[in-house]
Amino acid sequence: MKPTNPFNLFYFFFFTVLAVLEFPVSAFHDSPYSRSSSIVFATLGRSSYHFDIYSLPLWVAPASSNELRLTDGVSVNFNGYFPSPSSVSMLFRAPDWTPADVSPPPLHFVYVTERNGNSHVFLDSLYYRGREHTGSRAILEEDPSEPTRSELTRFQFPLVGLEESDGRVSMKDKPTLVGEYLIYVSTHENPGVPRTSWTAVYSTHLKTRSTRRLTPYGVADFSPAVSPSGVWTAVASYGEKGWGGEVEELGTDIYLFLTRDGSSRVKVVEHGGWPSWADDSTFYFHRRCEDGWWSVFKASILKNRKLGVDSVVTERVTPPGFHVFTPAASTSNESFIAVATRRPDSAFRHIELFDVVSKQFVELTRPVSPNVHHLNPFISPDSSRVGYHKCRGSSNGHKSTNLILENLKNPLSEKITLFRIDGNFPSFSPDGSRIAFVEFPGVYVVNSDGSGLRKVFERTAFSTAWDWKRKGVVYTSAGPTFASESTDVDIISINVDDENLSYKQLTRGGKNNAFPSASPDGKWVVFRSGRSGHKNLYIMDALEGETGGLSRLTEGPWSDTMCNWSPDGEWIAFASDRENPGSGSFELFMVHPNGTGLHKLIQSGSGGRTNHPWFSPDSKYVVFTSDYAGVSAEPISNPHHYQPYGDIFVIKSDGSGIRRLTHNSYEDGTPTWGSTYMKDDDVERPNGGTTCSFEDCHWLNISPNSSSLYSAPQC
Repeated sequence: MKPTNPFNLFYFFFFTVLAVLEFPVSAFHDSPYSRSSSIVFATLGRSSYHFDIYSLPLWVAPASSNELRLTDGVSVNFNGYFPSPSSVSMLFRAPDWTPADVSPPPLHFVYVTERNGNSHVFLDSLYYRGREHTGSRAILEEDPSEPTRSELTRFQFPLVGLEESDGRVSMKDKPTLVGEYLIYVSTHENPGVPRTSWTAVYSTHLKTRSTRRLTPYGVADFSPAVSPSGVWTAVASYGEKGWGGEVEELGTDIYLFLTRDGSSRVKVVEHGGWPSWADDSTFYFHRRCEDGWWSVFKASILKNRKLGVDSVVTERVTPPGFHVFTPAASTSNESFIAVATRRPDSAFRHIELFDVVSKQFVELTRPVSPNVHHLNPFISPDSSRVGYHKCRGSSNGHKSTNLILENLKNPLSEKITLFRIDGNFPSFSPDGSRIAFVEFPGVYVVNSDGSGLRKVFERTAFSTAWDWKRKGVVYTSAGPTFASESTDVDIISINVDDENLSYKQLTRGGKNNAFPSASPDGKWVVFRSGRSGHKNLYIMDALEGETGGLSRLTEGPWSDTMCNWSPDGEWIAFASDRENPGSGSFELFMVHPNGTGLHKLIQSGSGGRTNHPWFSPDSKYVVFTSDYAGVSAEPISNPHHYQPYGDIFVIKSDGSGIRRLTHNSYEDGTPTWGSTYMKDDDVERPNGGTTCSFEDCHWLNISPNSSSLYSAPQC
């Protein structure tokens, strides 16, 4: 029953920030690079996420009137966890106005948030009290536990916990509060091996701030879950074999270790991920089966047996016919689990309850928001609520304006600002005042302060670059992306300052001519072309195109692509698979414009990818995207990314001093480096943009009976 007497939900806002991170801002202070500048890059879909943590009560019919938005609508909030009240009470004192016997009790939850340009872990506590509270117990109606959204009032209290220092950056994920300890994933330690995941599980004592690594060095762990007693932690892990380049299901097994120090580590399940404990001898996990469906499994640890794979009995508990994954077990009611599902009759991911005894499903979120993705459920300790995250949209007064430029913390230097753009293939004008970028379809130009956004080309295009001498001239590749050598793609130049937005076609024949980059003297453009049957580099006249002069820069039965001409005119950087043609593995190379001096700049281990190089304004550094840091989370726990890896890195042009700029589990790419220092503030899209427009993992749409079936071990 709804209360007739209105209530306020007072928002007692604690949060703990964990920042044992990679390297200090001063790392670049003693380097030759000290000019103020800005780096801008793209992340597929990220600008429209707008995730908040929500919750529904269990055991009542799902309805929008009893769905609570728990987080505050700031930035992106996800991967929540309900800690036990005893764990919270060990750390914080309740507000002075809260009676000891308050009903309903406060709701505590831990989650990841990406506000203020970095990844953090917050602990929030929500308390109920009457609108006219006088210090005594609030007068409550029969059912005060479900206030409507219009009755929510939030107050934010000062920060509690570790402060970040020295501008350090890392990704955090899957936090769990256990007494005075926070168990979580972080990427702050570089393993020192290319194409190796930086993710590891850590334990921080929140009162003393001491942090212990629980994952062995040389190993990456994902998706930690702590047993109800706190004794054991389960993780998805490759062990010592490492990441093999998977982009859908990671090739992980389930390991256990002691939460106190990471000791007694042992593999207990082969092939699995996302563990969740029901009790200290039972946990659930997911895997993709031989029949193609993602399913949830139950793992039972046998007593009086040496812990290992042979001492754990697994059984598939969810049926084929639709995808079921990211399980959340209940520790106080072992008859059910919460799961995410993708059913054949829906294009959206939803949260459901699954009764492990009767084998029946109960849909929770689909009746409330049928056309919204809901991700990664978690259950309260008393089994009264289920939490999850979803895009908050713009209904009910929620603010969900897309950021055209999102400022991120840059670990390199205070003089270099770092931004994520709501678009693709950005490039700066020579004076740094404007940015060109593409959407699909169209090419756009915006001022570097986010104003003046306008469309300058209607058709599908990719990659952008400005002419150094002719003001307002932007080069782009008109045609489809990721196409064969013979695909109809040509380079054009657009005069974005022309009232009629005139453009000129510079290449002929449409043999996948793409990735133009102009020489600093304004005379030439380097580009890639498939006209020989292979994608190699060519140089043509900047004004007249290939009819005004054309020369071949590279030649061979491989792909040379994504070229960028250094501002000092000395070098052209590009990505190439020449060392293993057709493998999908790309390294970065450099060559003089006259074809001499060819050498490798960087590669990402064996079979890795380093792409989209772009020189710094002084030509002494190169920014690029790479899988150098492997993957940082199970791909199925996120929306769709074509490649669930790709962070932005910077390296000196002599191939030394590689530094990681971004830390997340998304697909960061197509960076550019401009000569202007952009003010380190977020900039909203003038028209708000399209919110919640991201897609679910494409490989969840594949029919399990199709010929493209994934080959997985027997389930």
